[in-house]
Amino acid sequence: MTKSIDFYFDFISPYSYLAHKKIKEKIDINFIYKPVLVGGLHNLQGITAPAFTKSKLTHMISDCDLIAKKDKSNFMWNSKFPINSLNIMRGYLFINDEAKNLYLKEMFDAYWKNNLDTSNEEIIKTLLEKCKINSNDFFDGIKDPKIKDELKTITQEAHDKEIFGVPTFVVNNKIFWGQDRLEFALDEYNK
Repeated sequence: MTKSIDFYFDFISPYSYLAHKKIKEKIDINFIYKPVLVGGLHNLQGITAPAFTKSKLTHMISDCDLIAKKDKSNFMWNSKFPINSLNIMRGYLFINDEAKNLYLKEMFDAYWKNNLDTSNEEIIKTLLEKCKINSNDFFDGIKDPKIKDELKTITQEAHDKEIFGVPTFVVNNKIFWGQDRLEFALDEYNK
């Protein structure tokens, strides 16, 4: 069995974006991306998202800016936050494995680097073109009940593991929540 780290994420999460940037530097580690709807996860856990609490949102924006500056990541708070990520999260499950890395880059960058509205179908079509993904197939595919159910199932499984937010890393059945816990997850991986 190959060692791996499960990475629970949602494109809507700026901390998932910042963690993703760090993960891409760890080319010798097998990360398995697990898409969840963080809004659904919050609902299951009875949590109010920071985006809906003004003081938390203000802190979150400045916190992300600090992290991005320290990590030298290109980051811009999306002026339309929060944007519904349902279609692009389902899309990650629909597309073939060969397209996933570029898809992750394009969708995360669109949201957290380029300040684009990734719920807008025309913008998604442009991003899909960059990924060489047929947009008609994509928009049909994300409506498939199997894809819808898969996203719900992964979100429910995350809840059942007591994951309450993203990003979350799971390695050796241990949970590490937050982009700032990546190093702890890596320590556990290397045991």
